[in-house]
Amino acid sequence: MFAVIKTGGKQYKVAPEDVITVEKLQAEAGDTVEITDVLMVGGDGTPSIGAPHVEGATVAAEVVEQTRGDKIMVFKKKRRTTYRRTAGHRQDHTVLRITEILTGGKKASKKKAAPKAAEAEAKPAPAEEEAPKAEPAPEVAAGADDLKKISGVGPALEKKLHALGVTSFQQIAEFTPEKIAEVDEQLNFKGRIEREDWISQAKTLMAGDGDA
Repeated sequence: MFAVIKTGGKQYKVAPEDVITVEKLQAEAGDTVEITDVLMVGGDGTPSIGAPHVEGATVAAEVVEQTRGDKIMVFKKKRRTTYRRTAGHRQDHTVLRITEILTGGKKASKKKAAPKAAEAEAKPAPAEEEAPKAEPAPEVAAGADDLKKISGVGPALEKKLHALGVTSFQQIAEFTPEKIAEVDEQLNFKGRIEREDWISQAKTLMAGDGDA
């Protein structure tokens, strides 16, 4: 099943598990958002086309991270004067993972977070055993580079990279094609590392030439 949605003044064709980047939405990483501007739903029999929206249709998505787009330079000039102005801009974006396409007024499934909390309360002993494992975390954070300086990397994505053992610009600068494929697969990046040229950005940051 697929749907055509509208958000931020743009239209997107999406299917479950697709990852898309849209204009910034007011939500935190990990939150579930519902997009009600559904223009078309298809894939199961005859497509439903809205006028302008498909009645009772909703697309649910999980916020992967809040990020910013590539920097663009805006230059203004006036003839026969000394007027010159240069400004940079990076658009705020939200990365979404599509979870469900709902029709007929159905509601999005809620996350089953309560059982995990109940298990944690019911098993105090394992919590004590896990405490020593959490001690190395401050050491990793203290010696780690600020990966958020790489364009497209936000706080949530930085944590995921740390979880994979990637904590420095040097590690990213030395990524091999095999390592890129491994990280792409584990984080469902779909070529993002090469598309945003993380390796060149990391080398620039190591050399101290400025932020990406």
